[in-house]
Amino acid sequence: MQSIRRSVPSSFALVALLLAACGTPPVPQPAKPQPQPEQPRPPAPGPVTMPPPVGPVGIPAPSPAPVPSKTPVSFESLPGWQQDDLRQAWPAFTTSCRVLVRKAEWKAPCTAATAVDGGDGAAVRSYFETYFVPHQMRSPDGLDTGLITGYYEPMLRGSRKRGGAFQTPLYRVPDDLLTVDLASAYPSLKNMRLRGRLVGKTVVPYSTRAEIERAPMAGKELVWVDDPVEAFFLEVQGSGRVRLEETGDTVRIAFADQNGHPYKVIGRWLVEQGELPADGVSAQSIKAWIVANPARRQELLNVNPSYIFFREERLLDANVGPKGALGVPLTPERSVAVDPQHVPLGAPLFLATSHPANGAPLQRLMMAQDTGGAIRGQVRADFFFGFGGNAAEYAGRMKQRGSVWVLLPK
Repeated sequence: MQSIRRSVPSSFALVALLLAACGTPPVPQPAKPQPQPEQPRPPAPGPVTMPPPVGPVGIPAPSPAPVPSKTPVSFESLPGWQQDDLRQAWPAFTTSCRVLVRKAEWKAPCTAATAVDGGDGAAVRSYFETYFVPHQMRSPDGLDTGLITGYYEPMLRGSRKRGGAFQTPLYRVPDDLLTVDLASAYPSLKNMRLRGRLVGKTVVPYSTRAEIERAPMAGKELVWVDDPVEAFFLEVQGSGRVRLEETGDTVRIAFADQNGHPYKVIGRWLVEQGELPADGVSAQSIKAWIVANPARRQELLNVNPSYIFFREERLLDANVGPKGALGVPLTPERSVAVDPQHVPLGAPLFLATSHPANGAPLQRLMMAQDTGGAIRGQVRADFFFGFGGNAAEYAGRMKQRGSVWVLLPK
């Protein structure tokens, strides 16, 4: 689901700094010396030496070794590996292989998968244990646990025309939005894109959310929906469905592009303002705060300058999920969004966390099929709950600690 969750926008200021660092600064020319009156010269200071850090017995302390982000382990060390019904993950894995088989390191395991009976749990387990090695993920500070959140595919009510309750537009990509792939000029900036617009011959940052709200883009409305708050959360999820008032048909609204501004978490802002307790932030509590403070709704939404533009897709099968960053449909409760800087997109991933409804262990094989601007770090995942009321409830409350193991080909 390309989105705030899937997109990888580049901060305009950050990219400018990176590009400046890539260039060669001009060599300053020395100024012509001017005669100065002779001044008494101060005594030269003596050398200043800093003692090296020492250990408990006076021996210089060695620099700490960097913590590896991936550590190979055995399948026996994965909590719940033997209890997970891997047959439920097999369709999601074979879907990933449609893309991964084109890569050299994945060709052998993905080719071998075509001979596996996906309905035989023992055969599926033997396959993964034969072709893969689990690697425990750790953050730079050595922690092997991180934040696990959730997302889902929402349903909104909409209309092709503005009128009545339908006053909030979902926009197509504007004509003046420029997207520059920086990797073509600077390979070190892989996965970074610069978004903006032209003013004369200069590329400047694109409009923020607040600016777009003040200057609507007439003619770019895809549909009109009846709830501005649900429209905002649709952007956070990245994709959703809209039931059209005129016909009763349901269409899928999918990510098309983003305005280039970084995603800011509105729940964190509410905590910083003292409006919500740090341990009480969820989609449900944020929506309740807006209901209680309707005059401040736009102030809150504008805290996040990021803005998502959409495209319409036909909903051919209501049971098929939206496409993620890998370009394949997401599988409810078997797909996750990850940081592709640390976890290869498409790879199997074993997740050990807890369920937001009751705290029960949630330990299962997932597929890293999506990404997101808010999903950053080695031990970080966004759990796709699917479509429907329960999915919305669980995703809104999911804010658990968890551990991650990525399965890499032998």
